[in-house]
Amino acid sequence: MIQFFHWYSEGKGKLWKHAKDQAEYLSDLGITSVWFPPAYKATNGENSVGYDSYDLFDLGEFNQKNSIPTKYGTKDDYIDAIKTMKKNNIEVIVDVVLGHKGGGDELEKFKVVKVDENNREKVISGEIEIESYTKFTFPGRGKKYSDFEWNFTCFSGTDYAKGRDSHIYKIKSEYGDDWEEMIDDEKGNYDYLMFNDIEHRNPHVREELNNWAKWYFDETDFDGVRLDALKHISFDFYKEWLTLLRSNSGKNIFAVGEYWAPGYLGLLQKYIEATEGCMSLFDSSLQNNFHTASKEGDSYDLRHIFSETLTEADPLHSVSLVANHDTQPLQDLEAPVEPWFKPIAYALILLREKGYPCIFYPDLYGATYKDYGNDGNEYEIILDKVDGIEELLKARKENAYGVQRDYFEHANCLGWIREGDDEHQGCAVVLSNKDAYEKPMEMGEKYIGKTFYDALGRSEEKVVIREDGWADFPVPAGNVSVWIPE
Repeated sequence: MIQFFHWYSEGKGKLWKHAKDQAEYLSDLGITSVWFPPAYKATNGENSVGYDSYDLFDLGEFNQKNSIPTKYGTKDDYIDAIKTMKKNNIEVIVDVVLGHKGGGDELEKFKVVKVDENNREKVISGEIEIESYTKFTFPGRGKKYSDFEWNFTCFSGTDYAKGRDSHIYKIKSEYGDDWEEMIDDEKGNYDYLMFNDIEHRNPHVREELNNWAKWYFDETDFDGVRLDALKHISFDFYKEWLTLLRSNSGKNIFAVGEYWAPGYLGLLQKYIEATEGCMSLFDSSLQNNFHTASKEGDSYDLRHIFSETLTEADPLHSVSLVANHDTQPLQDLEAPVEPWFKPIAYALILLREKGYPCIFYPDLYGATYKDYGNDGNEYEIILDKVDGIEELLKARKENAYGVQRDYFEHANCLGWIREGDDEHQGCAVVLSNKDAYEKPMEMGEKYIGKTFYDALGRSEEKVVIREDGWADFPVPAGNVSVWIPE
């Protein structure tokens, strides 16, 4: 899978057209699925990345929020990009943001209580009446596709009150005075994240979101969903939503959720259990291990790179990654992997048996952008294309098959081999975070006498498999080599 965008992707309606143009190239690299950003109208129209969702039924079709297209293009461009991907045997994964809505059309008055931002279970005011933009009528759409109007009963909390300071306000509701149940007690209860927090206990809301999912599938024929901000949404809701989506579409829709909890494998496992395995999760712990290893250099013990990760504990539910739009520099969850380590990290997710790897757009194409840091200063960020990324992808497509044997006995040098299968030759992978090494590994009898070369071009020498099926595979200092048969 490739995440075909980043937080600072160029706007002006260019992304869908760019995606269409790149479909054949991605297919040639072995990419089998593409994750697109939120495709519906958000609070700032064509200037929104998309996670501040406004109208789920507007895929760049209506004049709302001062534009017809979204940041990424028009609905026609979007559908065209999807069709082109599928013609190139690439499945399409759409981004689904069902935790909150922003950019309401009208003010409403209703009762609330203030809660402590660090402990949302703690009420810090008496009951008060506020005015907030919680009514959504979508005047630009004119009730096409849906005549449902959202009002304050569709939300459990908000952060805007006219004439008052920004705060978290818990809405007094017939669906309960408490927040919805979460699997963890972070912030007391982390149901509320931002804008108007959707009240999933409201049966009318659930019905609308289920109807929207069927509509969205019928319009676009997507193959999978990426579910945003699971930490802030009732796990019961998505069990029902995905069951109905799969039933209504007649398709086993792939689902991967974002429950970002680096270093807390137990929480990811708890969420998978609570949702009865109905979705995969991004392996935030492995991403954090990559970040740490890249910072610590040769003092990091590579034998622990998969420790406490979902990819190791439950690979069938793990989507592994090196970076995403939240971890890239200048974002709130910033945890970049240093450039020298990225080829190593990608080898670890692309060429091994476990996990479903996702690559990040800037790592294949590069990216340059400017933004302000937490210190108030503006920075220009240059993210270079990962050295050898295309060769790593091609090695996954052509060589990463069959039995895997690990050689993880050294703190600074890991290796493994893939034997291949009836249709594919195998490979040998060696990586180091310190010195140059030669790793003795067994390729097997069928490779005796065969010559291997480094597909990444790190080494000009050749390796010949000995009569016992073994060979010594070199790797340069602080790098990775992928050895494949000539």
